[in-house]
Formats: sequence, C-alpha cells, structure tokens
Amino acid sequence: MMALPAGKLFASFWIWRVESQEERLRARIEKQTKSRRTLERGHDMATKKKAPKKSAMKPARKASSKAKPAKAKPAKARAAKAKASLKSGINFDSVGPSLTVNDIQKSLGWYRDVAGFALEEKWERDGQLFGVSLRAGKTWFMLGQDDWKRGRDRKKGEGFRLYCMTTGDVDAQAAGIKARGGVLDQEPMDQQWGMRDFSMTDPDGFKITVAKEKKKR
Repeated sequence: MMALPAGKLFASFWIWRVESQEERLRARIEKQTKSRRTLERGHDMATKKKAPKKSAMKPARKASSKAKPAKAKPAKARAAKAKASLKSGINFDSVGPSLTVNDIQKSLGWYRDVAGFALEEKWERDGQLFGVSLRAGKTWFMLGQDDWKRGRDRKKGEGFRLYCMTTGDVDAQAAGIKARGGVLDQEPMDQQWGMRDFSMTDPDGFKITVAKEKKKR
C-alpha cells in the first residue's frame, strides 16, 4: 500500500472536515427552519380558533317617552285564534238529532207536510213503520217510534230545545209553516244577541227555534 505525503494527507483531512461541518450546518438550518414553520403554523391555527365572530351591531333604538296604546286585535286574527283552538277539542260540521215519538205517522206528517222537511228514508219491521230520516237543507232529523218499554206516560221534549241556523228568509219560512196549517210559539222577531228567529213545537213537545244572523249595518 502506497502512503500519501503528509501535506496531501492533511489537505484531504481538512477538506473532509470542512465538508462535514457544512453538511451539519445545513442540516441544523433545515431543522430550525422546519421547527419555525411548525410553530408559525400552530400559532396561526390558534389565532383563528380564538378570533371572535364578527356580529352586525344594530343601532340602539331611542327610548320613546310616550307609551304607545295597545292595538286591538283585528276580527280576522280573533277568528283564526278561535279556529286554531278547535283543533285540540271537539268540532262538528253538522248535527242530526234522533227523537223518540209517540206516533210516528203523526210526527212524519207534521215534519214533512207542515214544517217542510223532506223525507229521505223509511225503516219498517214486519210491515210496520218504526223510523224515518228527514232532511232540511244540510241538516237531518231522525224519528223513531217509541216501543213503550219505559211506559206510556213517558214525557218527551221537556228541558230540551233544538236551535237550527238557516241562511234562508226566516219570515218566509215562518209564513210557509203557518200557510200549511202550523202554529208558531213565537213569530219572527229580532233578538238582542244579533239573531232573527221564530219558534214552534212538534206533536211530542220537542221545541224548535229557527234563526238567522242579522246583517250588520
């Protein structure tokens, strides 16, 4: 093996040492640069999290020295509120009473020929009429023959009144009933609660009032 001269050997060692130092210095600089970037990135993220959201500031309203009077709710709002309250309770579109009568043929004649109801259906048993369905506009009544199981002295119609609303002419309806032989308990008259009505009683004592809401002037 051939030995290198001392000068060349020293020079080679010096070059190697310098190159090694430069590599270590570059590695240290790169490491420091990465650490600084990592710290800066973490600081930026923390700043973004802590930054409060901007909210639009509304100008404060000046307090009024004069108190404004409360506005009354319009009729439509009251009607809507009443309609909404019905959703949680009982609600009818129509009602059809069923009345037990002493003599169904007599009652049928009065309701159909005097009061002006239309016969809709008849029910018979062994050839005997025991029930009918009658209609007046959108309202229907049912009449059933008493079977006398509760005695023949059973009173009917006491403490009970049918209040029927109509969109027709109350006076004309009352006149028609009288013309067909009917008797009124009360002639058509205006009531203080905003209705015009008349009253009558059927053959078994059931009281009926026919009413119409008066037009507001």
